[in-house]
Amino acid sequence: MSRPLSYTPPGLPDLRPGQARPGSVTRRHVFYVPGYDPEARSRYRLLFVRELTRYAKVFGQSKRVIGRAEMRTLATAPALPDAAEPTADREALVQDWQVAAHPETEGAETRYEVLLWDDIVGRDFARSKFASAALLLVGTAHAVAVGKLVTFYRLHWKYGNVILYPFVMLLLLAAAAALVAWGVQAALAGGVFGLTLPMPARIGAGLIAALAVVKAVEAGLNRIFFWQLLNDWVFNWQHGQGWRRDYERRLDAFADHVLARLHAMEQGQPDAPPPDEILIVGHSSGALTAVEIAARVIARNARIGLGPEGPNLGLVTLGSGLPLVALQPRARRLRAEIASLVTCRRIVWVDYGAPQDWMNFPGFNPIRELDLPLPPGAVVTNPTIRSARFRDIISPETYTRVRFRPFRMHFQFLMANDRPGDYDFFDMTLGPRRLLDRILDAQEAPGSAAPARAAQDA
Repeated sequence: MSRPLSYTPPGLPDLRPGQARPGSVTRRHVFYVPGYDPEARSRYRLLFVRELTRYAKVFGQSKRVIGRAEMRTLATAPALPDAAEPTADREALVQDWQVAAHPETEGAETRYEVLLWDDIVGRDFARSKFASAALLLVGTAHAVAVGKLVTFYRLHWKYGNVILYPFVMLLLLAAAAALVAWGVQAALAGGVFGLTLPMPARIGAGLIAALAVVKAVEAGLNRIFFWQLLNDWVFNWQHGQGWRRDYERRLDAFADHVLARLHAMEQGQPDAPPPDEILIVGHSSGALTAVEIAARVIARNARIGLGPEGPNLGLVTLGSGLPLVALQPRARRLRAEIASLVTCRRIVWVDYGAPQDWMNFPGFNPIRELDLPLPPGAVVTNPTIRSARFRDIISPETYTRVRFRPFRMHFQFLMANDRPGDYDFFDMTLGPRRLLDRILDAQEAPGSAAPARAAQDA
């Protein structure tokens, strides 16, 4: 039986009456967290501007005015009693810009902040390739030993193939290098080229030839995302084991930054009133980061959240790889953070997946798939799970062109639709509707409520 792609938590409808602030959004603040990407600080601004321009053209709208991008340091909030201890991660790790309001569509004025951790990714890429290969072998062996590789395949066979891809490629590369090394050693042993070398020299020549093969194909490996996917898998495995202290420090720094920005918003300025809605948005591996940030922010700020006063708080995870870490036996802290959000009435968490995307787990439901430490009688309010329905929002011509390009399909979550649909990245982050209203309105629309309930009960 296939996994349902939609799920509506039983407590979600109860959040709107008397909880969510009424009215449309005129000002929004978005904290965007990119995935495991060494080029994040150059990629996402360009992608945002290009796709928003295309979005306006596709839907016949005038262009939105996008302000200049600025690099800023992570903020601290010493006045907050629950603020974390200052960390060393205070360099320029925030890229932000302003998007002007759009009277034509009633679009909100939006402050867009990209929280960067590409320096951590860059350090992984700078690691010895032999060390990375060894970590891949150990991590894959561990996933097989604890039965998680089979679980990943069960959740989404396409992602299972993505996980195995660098492992299989590494074996093929090692076999090719070994074959070349053996051939060179055998040729020299037979006196080819008039040379007859002693055994140590022949072995050394074979090793040099093997290394030359690896070096010769390195550029090609980068083009087929071999090192990207290898290091990504190693990172998720290490994080699940609790071995990424550098990443944990960054999470605390990000949460501190968000809290500081919320504190500044609460103070209010005559020329900069507080936003109506705050969204924490994460894509790919960044979806996991967004979950961890949101949990820490909620735990340390008793005031922020849904309510008739102040801004609404939303968490949006797109194309998430959350199970890669959350299912690991030692990831107890992460499961506790997820559990805290599952029953939290102060935040709306919506997870969008897509079966066409090779690098996500569509329909993954942490309530059913994870052994969460939920209190007895807890009312589940999160996450709402929806399919982005790529087949409906991408034109047939584009879909045919990109269906076998995993990275391109994975980034569709951040790109302009070709057609209107319930999933619309730019309407969600720049439009006038609150996240909670967007989900409940779609749920209550004619023809949608029954399928959603059926999917929930499947």
